[in-house]
Amino acid sequence: MNRHDTSTTLRIGVAGLGTVGQGVLRVLARNAELIERRCGRRLTVTHVSVRDRSRMRDCDLAGVTVLDDPLQLVQADVDVVVELIGGLDTAQSLVLAALQAGKPVVTANKALLAERSDAVFAAVETSGCALGFEAAVGGGIPVIQALREGMAGNRIDAVAGIINGTSNYILTQMGHQGIAFAEALSEAQRLGYAEADPSFDVGGIDAAHKLALLAAIAFGMPPAFASVQIQGLDTVQAQDVRLAQELGYRIKPLGIAKRSAAGVELRVHPTLIPSEHLLASVDGSLNAIRIHGDAVGQTVLIGAGAGAEPTASAVIADLVEIARARTSSLPLGQPAASLRPHRVLPLSEVESAYYLRLRVADTPGVLRAITSILADLEISVEAILQKESRERGDATLAIITSVTTESHCDQALARMMELPFTQSGATRLRVEYFDD
Repeated sequence: MNRHDTSTTLRIGVAGLGTVGQGVLRVLARNAELIERRCGRRLTVTHVSVRDRSRMRDCDLAGVTVLDDPLQLVQADVDVVVELIGGLDTAQSLVLAALQAGKPVVTANKALLAERSDAVFAAVETSGCALGFEAAVGGGIPVIQALREGMAGNRIDAVAGIINGTSNYILTQMGHQGIAFAEALSEAQRLGYAEADPSFDVGGIDAAHKLALLAAIAFGMPPAFASVQIQGLDTVQAQDVRLAQELGYRIKPLGIAKRSAAGVELRVHPTLIPSEHLLASVDGSLNAIRIHGDAVGQTVLIGAGAGAEPTASAVIADLVEIARARTSSLPLGQPAASLRPHRVLPLSEVESAYYLRLRVADTPGVLRAITSILADLEISVEAILQKESRERGDATLAIITSVTTESHCDQALARMMELPFTQSGATRLRVEYFDD
């Protein structure tokens, strides 16, 4: 094979030369011969679209045609379009136009796929073209391929993990340095882990987009982003991180999808995990995704969940599959007509153990009154920690409960807050053990 023969070249058009787009060009150039040997074709970026031609970029654009409008890529002489511009409207227009023109698409846009899933996935099936989105979930972790192909013979009953590196970094710093949420967030922004507007990350929206896609593949259901229950990191204080550690737990930002006879749980929230669990040891900006299947049991994938080259690695993995002509037009692993909506459980029905933190007056009878309320609702106390403050004359109670419904936990906490010795400022977080 002559590697310069254009008939063996996959011509790529890249929309967006931000951090990830530049990473794609760098990795493709650096590993060109290796990639060609692995897929039998040369992968070459021939066209890119950018918003600002004057901006300096850390990649070689020699011989690359630079366009101003991403939609021009559809008419350009390219075989596949890579969408890395983000957002919804323009990205959707580009993806749909490329598919209609018979060109496969690779995207890292989890918001587009989660929020506009009906239009995008229908267009994929109608066109018969491939849609690769490995980079949309987990950065460089090949979780989409693992779920869709590697575990295709399994009934998946749970997918859970750390799927937002910014949030994980913040909670890690709060634990290691003992700093407050605001200070940890500021440090994450300084290092480039968090955006100037971090609300999508710390508010759980980014993780909810990813969880909706993971659950769709795992459970054979349409993406249900609007049904994901979300709790942000701002409910966690530095003292919660310290108290959790003393009780033998770590607080991690989890996305959790579980399937049972009652329905599907879809939730994103900070969660206490036993310190000895593998997920508890995943620190910094790393991601970790745990999948449980009936045949394979537990599988955990750990790696960089963001960044230029880890995400570029996932983009290129999809490009290689397209070059090999192995990627089907079933991006969710089965035809859209066979996807079945599942009942998503309201939080009031979700069962979990809980961590409760209360400030109370340092007087006799406090513990008896609180444990009596829990007992009335058939909630056991698994662990309790009391920290007295001589300066304030009060005490902080940290309690780990047995598994109960959220509605029972809410009732218990409401009754506790009505006690005459309870002060404002209670915290409630979920606890997960992953015993299956």
